[in-house]
Amino acid sequence: MAKLLALQATMPQVWLGGNIQFRRFSVVQLEKDGVARRIIAAIKAQVHSGAYRPGDRLPSTRVFAAEWGASRTTVTAAYSQLDAEGYLIIRPGARAIVASGLEAPSMETPLATAQPRNLSAFARRLVALPAPAEMQPAKLADFRYGDLSGADFPVLAWRRASNKAILRRPARLRYGDPQGSLDARGALQGYLWRARGINCTPDQIVIVNGSQQGLDLCARLLLDPGDPFVIENPGYLLARNAFAAAGGIAVPVAVDADGLRTDALPPARLACVTPSHQFPLGSVLSATRRRALLAWAKATGAYIVEDDYDGEYRHDISPIPPLQALDPDAVIYIGTLSKTLSPTLRLGYLVVPASLTRAFSEAKRLTDRHAPMLEQDILGDLLASGAYERHVRSIRRKNAERREALLQALSEHLGAGVSVAGADTGLHVVAWMNGIDADREPAVIAAARAAGIGLYPVSPLYDPTEPRPETAGFILGYAGLDVEALRRGVAMLATVLAAHR
Repeated sequence: MAKLLALQATMPQVWLGGNIQFRRFSVVQLEKDGVARRIIAAIKAQVHSGAYRPGDRLPSTRVFAAEWGASRTTVTAAYSQLDAEGYLIIRPGARAIVASGLEAPSMETPLATAQPRNLSAFARRLVALPAPAEMQPAKLADFRYGDLSGADFPVLAWRRASNKAILRRPARLRYGDPQGSLDARGALQGYLWRARGINCTPDQIVIVNGSQQGLDLCARLLLDPGDPFVIENPGYLLARNAFAAAGGIAVPVAVDADGLRTDALPPARLACVTPSHQFPLGSVLSATRRRALLAWAKATGAYIVEDDYDGEYRHDISPIPPLQALDPDAVIYIGTLSKTLSPTLRLGYLVVPASLTRAFSEAKRLTDRHAPMLEQDILGDLLASGAYERHVRSIRRKNAERREALLQALSEHLGAGVSVAGADTGLHVVAWMNGIDADREPAVIAAARAAGIGLYPVSPLYDPTEPRPETAGFILGYAGLDVEALRRGVAMLATVLAAHR
């Protein structure tokens, strides 16, 4: 009876007009009946907690119904569902009993500290990586890089293309080509030729779920455990993590005002670079170093993974041509729509050498079959109609205005107290805070957060085995903020920094 009362305490009775509600019930109605669902949940909870143990008998349906104020038909249906799920054993003429094998788990080890069993080497490498920084909303201005303004999204163009794509849906819905829709890849081929000077065929294009999946595919297909890979220092942390999770050994190579240092590149299976806008410092790989990097790849047999994450944004002259245009057989080009449309869409693409198309196609098939087809159809329409390029020209102007407002505010409020790097291209700058030591970064970030400012340091992007800068530096993304928010944010940031100089 105590167990029945405990069950009853977890299950509110259903009343209607002051009287208990009774109704005819069938198993077919089970999903629609809240009383039955709550009975099932309550009994499961008692089994999981150990209140009911294997072999224990439950009250008869008549007793249960009387105690709970439910109809016997409802209780019978709930018992039958639990029998079907393997929680109870029901025999004619006998009370239901709890099935064997449902002992409550031992609580000797707290779940939060329990160790997983039988993890693969890949999983062990994955969980050993540093945990990502938690996102904390900032009320005044969040300088998080990678964010875009929601007001910039081309709602009308997207809606028109979406309606067209939905209306011309095929008679049969089926899985598509793992490399992506042929129409979308054909439209991308034309765009890449016009905008980036890339000469490829649609067969060389693989549409992926964002550039991060592209990096992961490169890591899995080009690296074996123990293989070295060249990575920029500082560089994109999630690229480094993707290659490290695959078992690769990072070989950090320093960058300077001309991009990656190519004077002493070590042998490696691949090099991951951001030549059009080095992340995070913003330098552009010089022509001399481009040739040196391609010569290194040819001499060692390595591939170059070119992450062109924001190549559309060059604020003074035309965008810098990609490495892929110089040597299509050695370079895997990664592009993304996360910096032009939205990071929430998870749309990106690879241009791979012809010799690698089969491997990437099969890897994509095993990963997730293919990227969402509706979004691909919409993208193909935007590209074919010219709407996408009109949108890029529009947001390039808007972000140039944001960049100018940010630089002007930094100059007005911080003056000689800040040195700005990487402002010629992209959607962020790096601000080195002169007179503030790097070990003060956590305190500055905390004070900025208290003042409503989201601030993100450069230091975590440096290889932990290499020396880090002595001056505090922060990445200031500006594409997600309007001009007034940028000005207010920098003004408040100046106030925060004044207390730490």
